[in-house]
Amino acid sequence: MKPTTVAYVPSTHDSENDPRNEHIKIYVNGELVDKEDAKVSVYDSGFLLGDGVWEGLRLYKGKLAFLDEHLERLYESAYFLDIDIGVSRDEMKVILQQTLDANNMTDNVHVRLMVSRGKKTKPFQDPRLSIFGSTIVVIAEHSIINLETANNGVTLHTVPIVRGLPTTQDPKLNCHNKLNCITALNHALKAGANEALMLDPHGFVNTSNSCNFFIVRKGELWTSSGDYCMNGITRKKVIEICEEHGIPIKLKNYSLYETYSADEAFLTGTFAGQTPVTEIDGRQIGDGKAGPVLAKIKSLYKQRATSL
Repeated sequence: MKPTTVAYVPSTHDSENDPRNEHIKIYVNGELVDKEDAKVSVYDSGFLLGDGVWEGLRLYKGKLAFLDEHLERLYESAYFLDIDIGVSRDEMKVILQQTLDANNMTDNVHVRLMVSRGKKTKPFQDPRLSIFGSTIVVIAEHSIINLETANNGVTLHTVPIVRGLPTTQDPKLNCHNKLNCITALNHALKAGANEALMLDPHGFVNTSNSCNFFIVRKGELWTSSGDYCMNGITRKKVIEICEEHGIPIKLKNYSLYETYSADEAFLTGTFAGQTPVTEIDGRQIGDGKAGPVLAKIKSLYKQRATSL
């Protein structure tokens, strides 16, 4: 039986087409190679099992925004999984800069940093079979955010796939195994939405399949308690901005009841920063467009991300 074909709909990762990306150099285990030559072994833990960790980074005016915090999350995740990355944080910074320099990149760049447990002696689960050291890959692409999506926003569909408990797969773990989120997104796409809205195990609103989620009600910004969502760097920065600039914010449990009647809603993530949500489950959110609270946060966030 053939899988159902789903027409493309906008996402929070939409970017303008840039032909330069066809000729980029990619870092693979100590070498910078042409895009078509960038390969890892079919015995690699990441390919076989999704056994690895990663970070998405954004380059603004020659600086990788919030780099230390991204590396802290990467190394904490690797420590949790008992993956020996094999290089220090300072050495990883050098690797990132080498990749950017090799591609003459200084602005409007998205970087995907990936570390797997490495190549295995046999294609099985046991981590002791990974005896060759970690696999490190860095993909840096010219990536200007698609303004139509950034301005007009996205729609969400609430899916039955929930964010898991820490006793299954900790949602804070930024690992290569993203099937929970991919399954959720597939469900939303077939419902005609741009992304999935995922609940926590107790039925409270939590996150989208790829980004953290916020709503605005009567001048207050609400986001989940954080117990079941990715500990997003952009989410953290939005919370800090609100606390520093007197924007009321609450980290709390709330349901679809409060969400549908919100004045504004938006998603946060490293790639696009903040993206307005205009509709959830067929219900228009507020005026159906980006609102004033989001506009203020976007401005303050851009100042912070580009002034490092």
